[in-house]
Amino acid sequence: MTNYLIIDDEHMAHEIIKGYCDLLPHMNLVRHCYDAIEALDCLREHQVDLIFLDLNMPKLKGFDFLKTLKNSPKVIVTTAYKEHALEGYELEIVDYLLKPFGFERFLKAVNKAMQLFEEVPSQKEEKGTPRTDSIFVYSDKKHIQVVLANILFVEAAGNYAKIVLKDRNILIREKISRMAAKLFSNDFVQVHKSYIVSKAMIDSIEGNRILIGDDIIPIGKSYKSNVEALLKRS
Repeated sequence: MTNYLIIDDEHMAHEIIKGYCDLLPHMNLVRHCYDAIEALDCLREHQVDLIFLDLNMPKLKGFDFLKTLKNSPKVIVTTAYKEHALEGYELEIVDYLLKPFGFERFLKAVNKAMQLFEEVPSQKEEKGTPRTDSIFVYSDKKHIQVVLANILFVEAAGNYAKIVLKDRNILIREKISRMAAKLFSNDFVQVHKSYIVSKAMIDSIEGNRILIGDDIIPIGKSYKSNVEALLKRS
């Protein structure tokens, strides 16, 4: 999960950003902060991965707030003032969103942040902690251990999700957003609101579809940037 913080003195901005984040399965809101002082208190108490930061705020301006942080989380600026963009990139922000911005532009910024997270090994990985190679899912009144390397893709089916493996399918009563949180790693990518695929199992990508064996997986418009990022890293 990606723990995020919204720092903005406008209630409407909070509603828009949270509404967009609620459409993404891996985003977890830590707190709504309406000024930078409140955000500093929050950062002392919680682990935050990503900040959505307004610039023109009372008490302490957005960039002045950033300069006080020794180890800043990733930052996406959300502002109505384009003239501060250069200063933002000098402070190594992820992206600079001009209000009002739509979901597609917002998603592009979030995906840039996700790519940066993937490029930097976590502290656990640096210390040699083994990665999780299996998960437990509940199906047919029992808990089933699923080896991640055997998953081809996961398909949404209403309030259910179908896990398609090499040798069988498992239907679980769980929304795909919950599965996305469990599978959020370098090994899987969400390519459609109803599909998460294993990167290793992709045979080919043709136009707006992915081929995995005999299965054809559509690429959703809002998820094209995920696939483009995958191709750039190959």
